[in-house]
Amino acid sequence: QVHLEESGGGWVQPGGSLRLSCVASGFTFSAYGLSWYRQAPGKEREVVATSTYTGGITMVADSVKGRFTISRDNVRNTVYLQMNNLRPEDSAAYYCYAPSFDVWGQGTHVTVSS
Repeated sequence: QVHLEESGGGWVQPGGSLRLSCVASGFTFSAYGLSWYRQAPGKEREVVATSTYTGGITMVADSVKGRFTISRDNVRNTVYLQMNNLRPEDSAAYYCYAPSFDVWGQGTHVTVSS
């Protein structure tokens, strides 16, 4: 059974950093891409970044370019989202998603405020 579990969210001041983690289980992690999405209150869920199974990175949200980085550790079955220079508009629930299985994690909340 495919399972994704996120962690690392919390409160941070503007300009701060957080690293989110998503531990995957139930499938051959190194063979599949994974994505990070986020959803702010009252807004639609949007894709933030995708890591292909080869480790290639697709950063799709212009608002995070140069600030967020996605990476993966195929030994630890974990995909990371390093978020730097956080802004209040980055506040959202962040979700890990395995598109090949259409499985979502439970989400982790990020709040950026002073």
